[in-house]
Amino acid sequence: MFLDWLERRIDPFASFDEARMPPKTVGGFAWFYLRPIRGALVALFVIAVIAGTVESSLYLVMRWFIDLLGTADRATVLTDHAWGIGLALVLVAVIRPASIWAHEVLSNQLVVPQATNMIRWRAHLYTLGHALSYFQGDFAGRLANRIVQVGPAVRELAVVFIDTLLYVAIYALTAVGLFGSISPWLALPVVTWLVIYAVLTAWFVPRARVRSHATAETRSALIGRVVDSYTNILTVKLFARDLEERAAVRDAVRLNTETYLHQFRLVTATTSLLGVLNSALLLTTAGASLVLWQAGGMTTGEASAGLALILRLIAMSGWVMQTVRGVFENVGVIQESMQTISRPHGLVDAPGARTLAVTGGEIRYEKVGFHYGRGDASIIEDFSLTVRAGERVGLVGVSGAGKSTLATLLLRLYDVEGGRILIDGQDIATVTQSSLREAVAMVSQDTSLLHRSIRDNIAYGRPDASDAEVVRAARLAHADGFIADLVDHRGRRGFEAHVGERGVKLSGGQRQRIAIARVMLKDAPILILDEATSALDSQVEAAIQESLDTLMAGKTVLAIAHRLSTIAAMDRLVVIEAGRIVEEGTHAQLVARGGVYAGLWARQSGGFLPARTTPFEDAAE
Repeated sequence: MFLDWLERRIDPFASFDEARMPPKTVGGFAWFYLRPIRGALVALFVIAVIAGTVESSLYLVMRWFIDLLGTADRATVLTDHAWGIGLALVLVAVIRPASIWAHEVLSNQLVVPQATNMIRWRAHLYTLGHALSYFQGDFAGRLANRIVQVGPAVRELAVVFIDTLLYVAIYALTAVGLFGSISPWLALPVVTWLVIYAVLTAWFVPRARVRSHATAETRSALIGRVVDSYTNILTVKLFARDLEERAAVRDAVRLNTETYLHQFRLVTATTSLLGVLNSALLLTTAGASLVLWQAGGMTTGEASAGLALILRLIAMSGWVMQTVRGVFENVGVIQESMQTISRPHGLVDAPGARTLAVTGGEIRYEKVGFHYGRGDASIIEDFSLTVRAGERVGLVGVSGAGKSTLATLLLRLYDVEGGRILIDGQDIATVTQSSLREAVAMVSQDTSLLHRSIRDNIAYGRPDASDAEVVRAARLAHADGFIADLVDHRGRRGFEAHVGERGVKLSGGQRQRIAIARVMLKDAPILILDEATSALDSQVEAAIQESLDTLMAGKTVLAIAHRLSTIAAMDRLVVIEAGRIVEEGTHAQLVARGGVYAGLWARQSGGFLPARTTPFEDAAE
């Protein structure tokens, strides 16, 4: 009961300001995540002081006990010194185990597991808030690695300081106090050792920090390279690039090995110097003890306890040096994770952002300008278009014309650089991103699914949907037939079968039908179809066309397709070239006009348009 109560004192999922960026200094970054558990850390600190004091006091008890054996009367020792022996017994048999138990319980049941995953959770939520471009610019594996590793790294900074450095400080003070009470000359070797040890640590630590940071960087690069190969394993196999992928990973492993070796050269040098320092301390302390004992200035118990303390300090010194090295390896990990996590969000809700209220679904682009960061090569330039509420508009143009960019701008996956986009008169930059995306449903040409069950993927836009609603959406998307036959590697069947990472266990057409079912279930007032049927064969496309017509009924629709026959029946077609509107009208009007659209229609063969030669393709095309 007690442990259960204690373990619930820290809630890893407690609410916090998810939009607040962590500081960019190691100390500030660590405290940002440790602050919510400061009470638990204070409790752990107090218990550690008690446990360390009790542990070091055992050497003073040992001094008293050895001297007692040398001076007390054997026949009456138990009666003459009953109180002293009783207190020593309580210290060893009760207080010491109790302090150790309290320390372990606080550390293992209160701090370590909860703090680790609380940090991971908060770092993950802040990272989720980054814009799409943030994730497109890095390896998914490296991002995940940095989120996972930052939890134990930050936790260790606090726990190791309390558990290790505090213990060493207590032992050192006990040794200096014991020797100082006997003779200043006996305390001098310990004080000298502490000063040199501090200098050696001060020399070692910054170098270890730099080298551990380099090691952490190369480790993340290695993980990113391996994950990239696994994620794109089909491409690797199709192009028979096994040797090239092996070479790329081998280079990453080699670089990581070199940085590790560079780091451990420093460890070897420091440990060797520490060995010399420790031997000098033992010899000088033993020599001074011998001289003082011969002169009658030191008892046998004092010499025994003092030398035992020195041996304990020597044993701890190597451990502490390695612990300090571990701490600064964690500092390197934190620095690396900090570079990834502590970045301002590229897309944020405006102060006081309202919830989007869709009354009809009118979309209006007003003098919109945008490019993907390639100098002055704008993909959208001074673009204006109004899509009336309930109107179905098809966007036509060759690859790179800007069609898919217009869709991503409407979803505010990127911010416009000029002009504005309005839905029912509301600037999408002034409403919350979540309410905007809840009001817009999209089937894209690059359909990826989550590695979850078929049911979870279809219900992703409406998690509260009933099983009957999920089944109905799958039936409308003509996906129920193949779903019934699905079995995953764990024997889960039908709607409970998992689809693999990004849905790799399904064909392109099957993934697209799941995506269509998901949008049908979401039933948002604004619909974007970006090559929604591109992965379907003609027979399946014809079968679900009626369902798509039902889906589009009463909605404002933007449809993008290279296969012009799939959008010819739209209320209006808008032809785009280089981010500008060059023609618009119905299919019949545009064919009769004999312009760009008529040329595209005439040249179309096999459902594809010739792509123009351009150094830049639509980000989503």
